[in-house]
Amino acid sequence: MTKAEQLAQDWGYEDLDEALNDPDLLFDSVAPGICINPDCDYSTEVEPDCTSGYCELCETQSVQSLHILMGVI
Repeated sequence: MTKAEQLAQDWGYEDLDEALNDPDLLFDSVAPGICINPDCDYSTEVEPDCTSGYCELCETQSVQSLHILMGVI
């Protein structure tokens, strides 16, 4: 499972297609984000264009938004 798939499921979507078809997710000012480090699954709300958000577990700038992971932005 990819980080994008895991994040979509963690936020209540069955899969990425369902997330892509949710206008509330795509047009909101906040988006789900997940740490992209291999051994970390920390998720939080971030700005849709987030590429290096802060991970509170890893203490690194490694959180990306679902929009970035899906290639929407």
